[in-house]
Amino acid sequence: GLRPIVVVNKIDRPDARAQEVLDEVFDLFVNLDADDDQLDFPVLYASGRSGYASADPEAREGDLLPLFETIVTHVPAPDLDEEGEFAMLATLLDRDAFLGRILTGRIESGRLEVGMPIKALDVSGKQVEAGRATKIFAYEGLERVPVLHAKAGDIVAIAGLTVATVSNTLCAPTVAAPLHARPIDPPTLSMTFAVNDSPYAGREGDKVQSRVIRDRLEREAEGNVAIRITEAAGKDAFEVAGRGELQLGVLIETMRREGFELSISRPRVLYREENGQRMEPYETVVVDVDDEFSGTVVEKMAQRKAEMTDMRPSGGGKTRLTFTAPSRGLIGYHGEFLSDTRGTGIMNRLFDSYGPHKGPIQGRQNGVLISMEQGEAVAYALNSIEERGVLFVSPGEKLYEGMIIGENAKTDDLEVNPLKSKQLTNFRASGKDEGIRLTPPRRMSLEQAIAYIGDDEIVEVTPQSIRLRKVHLDPHERKRAKRAAQG
Repeated sequence: GLRPIVVVNKIDRPDARAQEVLDEVFDLFVNLDADDDQLDFPVLYASGRSGYASADPEAREGDLLPLFETIVTHVPAPDLDEEGEFAMLATLLDRDAFLGRILTGRIESGRLEVGMPIKALDVSGKQVEAGRATKIFAYEGLERVPVLHAKAGDIVAIAGLTVATVSNTLCAPTVAAPLHARPIDPPTLSMTFAVNDSPYAGREGDKVQSRVIRDRLEREAEGNVAIRITEAAGKDAFEVAGRGELQLGVLIETMRREGFELSISRPRVLYREENGQRMEPYETVVVDVDDEFSGTVVEKMAQRKAEMTDMRPSGGGKTRLTFTAPSRGLIGYHGEFLSDTRGTGIMNRLFDSYGPHKGPIQGRQNGVLISMEQGEAVAYALNSIEERGVLFVSPGEKLYEGMIIGENAKTDDLEVNPLKSKQLTNFRASGKDEGIRLTPPRRMSLEQAIAYIGDDEIVEVTPQSIRLRKVHLDPHERKRAKRAAQG
């Protein structure tokens, strides 16, 4: 429902095409289903470098006063109550090493002073905690500066509370009703972050202890409302819940670049039980693709138990598709979607609700090739193994027992020896020796690796490498675990 103001910048450049850009903006708003009031937007022509803006496209001097006047006249003033009790909706969460949790928002009513008692209410009106505003920060440009007091309309950051989070109402102790806020979308997926226990643990990263991993995850949870951390049942492991594998993948990649070594499990959907029925999370998926790729996207989404709820042309040879899909079916699809649309597709996902379980979704059909030795891969051995499937490694790479080095062409797992060398004899072959030529291995990104593994496999993540491996490296332990799972 916001009413836009369009500013065409760089109007002073010799190759400026102001009218064409304005037409493109109008077409964009039409494609975004803007209403008539939103399409009737004011237009200013500006040069940020020269510091002027004007309603006249031919103006080449002046100041930014016309822009400020347009904002004042076109944008409605906020609905504030300066005489009421203090109330503010927390919209941002931050963490400071000395002050702890910091909540940012705009004061809707009343005044706030340093040392004033405050409390936090959730969206239902239940008190979350009570405390005092130990610090108040206002904003000057991009800088956060301490102040002694603030009033309705000010955007401030408040320190002093330890549990309150985004969408909570910070208010005076006498306030009983919370401000209207949309509840935070719940986590839909969880993954196990564990200490790296592979034979090469500690060789590529300097942060490998469970204590260091726990501290890092707890800091992330304090500043990221979509992340939840709990102790896992296994030793030195943590359950990390988030809104999708992409969000958790960003966290893993960040920790990897910080020097952490981790073992990551396959993503698991967070189910619920309602009236004895198993419920799973559903998401609304909005896809914008070229018309030629729409059929492929519809087919792939149908295979993942998605239901198409809307299909309409969005202009410029593109189609907008809307689906309702179980989160479970979307695991690993983003990379496949980009490949199917040749990088031109745009996908947006939003949590919808919990619904009935959709039943099994077809996953990986092929087994994997598992190394049965530790050492460096040999080209001679890989040449014969390549006949069994697709390789993930190259000659000279360091491998270990239980590590996944390729995908089997058949449905079962196969143990192979990638370290086997050519036997040398005194007998000279009659044929001419030929150089071994291997097909380039399939390399996986972190997101692809997480989506590829099965329930009995994990991803080893280090600052330098991404390796796939079995949970149990020893083949006898794998057989015992498989029998236990079946019986």
